[in-house]
Amino acid sequence: MNTLLKDVFGVFKFAEGLYAGIRKVLVPPKAYSWQTFIYLSVFSWVVSFFAIGYIKDIIAFFGWLFLIAGTAWYTTEDPLRVPGTFMPVGAVITGFLVSVFAFGNQQDVVTPRTIVFWPTISALITAIPEFIEGNDTDAKARIPKPQDRQRIIILVASSMLLSCWIQFHFVMNNWFEQYPSLQADTFKGSTVLVTTEKRLKIPRNGAIILEKLQPLVIQEIAKRPWSEVEKWLIPKKDVEPRVVTLGREVIQKNLGKYEEKELWRVEPRVANTKSGYILNLLSIWMGPSSNPRGYYLKKSCRIEPVAATSNSDNKITVAEIECDRGSKLFAGSPPPQAGEEQGR
Repeated sequence: MNTLLKDVFGVFKFAEGLYAGIRKVLVPPKAYSWQTFIYLSVFSWVVSFFAIGYIKDIIAFFGWLFLIAGTAWYTTEDPLRVPGTFMPVGAVITGFLVSVFAFGNQQDVVTPRTIVFWPTISALITAIPEFIEGNDTDAKARIPKPQDRQRIIILVASSMLLSCWIQFHFVMNNWFEQYPSLQADTFKGSTVLVTTEKRLKIPRNGAIILEKLQPLVIQEIAKRPWSEVEKWLIPKKDVEPRVVTLGREVIQKNLGKYEEKELWRVEPRVANTKSGYILNLLSIWMGPSSNPRGYYLKKSCRIEPVAATSNSDNKITVAEIECDRGSKLFAGSPPPQAGEEQGR
């Protein structure tokens, strides 16, 4: 019986201690405390949920202010320092909240701009107390001591440099999203450091252009009368080759979401063979490149005449076409067209 009573009293004692600990954390020791600001922020956000229009925005605005103030107060009571600096961890947390509040939005709370300005804002929050002396009720501005000025300048400048590197990272990522072919030649390696390699990697968009163009060319040539095919391959002077028109359509359809679509063009190169023609389909990159003469991709198609029977059982000659399975990458300017070569 005594053992049972001891166990019951032990449970009650544990529960009482647990309640006292929770109460100590949650209940502010006085009205003017960091817990009060946190509770006010939570209350503001709950109230803003039921509000509408500009009233909702005003209440949410004060909710952010209360949260930032409460967090800053709590994290500076017993500050932990970022290793190697005099920046409190609390300033990093507060800087993140300020950055989210200033540059976030309802769709994306954390935006690239939020991350970019985070280090600089944290450094400024760390530096501000160095220009103030006194307590909460009697504070005045002061000029930091020379040794303090040096470390403040180093901290703020280092944080601004870090912000610049982060911004550079986002700029590079945006370039790679809009101009993915840059990764194949001009930019490689790290998303922050830029390196140039001698060996080219086949740009995906350039290969896609030729892959999508091939079936269109086959559809226009295969089983077509040979005389018409020759006119199709070698149009009259000042008449745009059909391949160029098809190439523009392919680029607009398949690269429409990329800004680099304006930096690709398609051209044909036709050469005679003993039995027919070789049609080289070229996708030419006109953007920046490590090679001053650029590069281009080539897919070759062999076109030959074959005998066939028409609907009236007459023997006619039609075209048969066979294209390479893959594309080949070449550094330098594309070969000149037949007319250009003769002109030279």
